Amino acid sequence: MLKGKTALVTGSTSGIGLGIAKALARQGVNIVLNGFGDVDSPRAEVLAAGESAGAQVAYHGADMSRVADIEDMMKYSASQFGRVDILVNNAGIQHVANVEDFPVERWDSVIAINLTSAFHTSRLALPAMKSANWGRIINVASVHGLVGSAQKSAYVAAKHGIVGLTKVTALENATTGVTCNAICPGWVLTPLVQKQVDAKAVEHGLSNEDAKKLLLGEKEPSMQFTTPEELGELAVFFCSPAANNVRGVAWNMDGGWAAQ
Repeated sequence: MLKGKTALVTGSTSGIGLGIAKALARQGVNIVLNGFGDVDSPRAEVLAAGESAGAQVAYHGADMSRVADIEDMMKYSASQFGRVDILVNNAGIQHVANVEDFPVERWDSVIAINLTSAFHTSRLALPAMKSANWGRIINVASVHGLVGSAQKSAYVAAKHGIVGLTKVTALENATTGVTCNAICPGWVLTPLVQKQVDAKAVEHGLSNEDAKKLLLGEKEPSMQFTTPEELGELAVFFCSPAANNVRGVAWNMDGGWAAQ
């Protein structure tokens, strides 16, 4: 079904992005990884996941806050595999502070990486998708694209923006074979979230396991983390024929967080 197509997954050297990249590779999708830090290990994981399906893996280290880097990454992806059939906008950062204390440069960085980068990748990917009359844009938002939390003004603003961008992109392409949808996870135990767990452990003098329970208990009724693997399977569904008419949704996988 998807074998031979190409997916660019931003922020995919760890966490949610890596989980989605591996799930798509298992379907035979060629993957362009992007992100900072160790590249060899995630590349090996994705290659292993897609080995039996013949998936190939490339990498581009674009800084998602830089338009020129994003433009170069899109050109690189097309040169490697022909075009980007599946675009997964996952890159994200976090900073926590009250609005009046929020550093301006941190606000600018969160908005640039979590929201503006998705606009740039989408505008660059859409012409080839529309020409082929097939494409999937999957924006990794957050339950914070649906609800707010204190001290996360930039993150919540960016994720609400991603949900809005998703709806507009879906509407503009509603009569084509190009769909756009958002995934809105609750707590996923990524390196980003582990830092918040660590901070809670220090703040309250708790073990790491008890800090995880405290974090989950504040928001997530299921008391369990969503996994990158589960999110990867949802991304595969969005790319399947069964999702041909799923357009502009913000699909929360949040253990009941937004249902409260």
